[in-house]
Amino acid sequence: MMAQRVGAYAFPAAPKSQLLASLIEQMRLRHYSTRTIETYRSWVVRYIKFHGKRHPRELGREHVEEFLSSLAIESNVSASTQNQALAAIGFLYRDVLNLSLEDSESLARAKRPVRLPVVLTRDEVRRVISEMESTPQLIAMLLYGSGMRVLECLELRVKDIDFGGRQILIRGGKGNKDRLTMLPTSAESHLREHVEDVRLTHARDLRRGGGRADIPGALARKFPKASTEFRWQWLFPATRTYVDVVTRELRRHHLHVTVIQRAVAEAVRSAGLMKRATCHTFRHSFATHLIEDGYDIRTVQELLGHTDVRSTMIYTHVLNKGGRGVRSPIDAL
Repeated sequence: MMAQRVGAYAFPAAPKSQLLASLIEQMRLRHYSTRTIETYRSWVVRYIKFHGKRHPRELGREHVEEFLSSLAIESNVSASTQNQALAAIGFLYRDVLNLSLEDSESLARAKRPVRLPVVLTRDEVRRVISEMESTPQLIAMLLYGSGMRVLECLELRVKDIDFGGRQILIRGGKGNKDRLTMLPTSAESHLREHVEDVRLTHARDLRRGGGRADIPGALARKFPKASTEFRWQWLFPATRTYVDVVTRELRRHHLHVTVIQRAVAEAVRSAGLMKRATCHTFRHSFATHLIEDGYDIRTVQELLGHTDVRSTMIYTHVLNKGGRGVRSPIDAL
């Protein structure tokens, strides 16, 4: 299946297979994210090709086990990757083909090992961020100062920043959940200057006949002029515009995640760190340093957006102190 490229992103074209079309339709019906839809689709295609392009109706539980075993033994994939493949195939049989795999609970679900996250010291965070500049540096400050995931940060709109309340609204985070996190005081002035730069870029785009951003869901139909409003623009817009393949409108997407990933990787090398630090390491460091400062685990859990407190417990031993009036760890640097 060929993909249509829009700006820096490639979106799947309409599938030729009726099975894949039904798969995508069922996932969209359940409001699965675009990334999840593409991931599940690719696993289903891989599963079908593995069995000589036979239709899944002709395959059963033993064929699923054979595929999963091949992933684990021959391809040597991680436990999370194997479980992801199982989830995609299980969705195919359960929700698309309306078939039940016998004793599906005993299928080869891999046990995920407990891994301790890589955490930077405060001095290491300072050294890495000081090696960065411009927009990537600001994003790194927000990742560490607010505990956001990198895509959550890149998908922020201008309207999601509340300077008065010194907070950031994260919409549709992992699990399609909204949450609030703090706006670090030390990043506020930099962010205000950045917003003004975005305003100037948006004004230039409008004069060129562009100035539009993608609006989620049915809001584009409900508010047809919202795409040109400044508050709906991406907080971290891409450097280049693109022409939408459907509407033929001139638009600007947000920065691609690889831009920040490369900037962080280069900064880590320049800082001379031996740790395998990535964008997500800032989030781990944010949580660990808050707990070290005495904030209670429930507060950190809420800021991170974890559904289960056990996900937060991995960072360190917890001192049960009050979590009100949280001060971002970046403000102590």
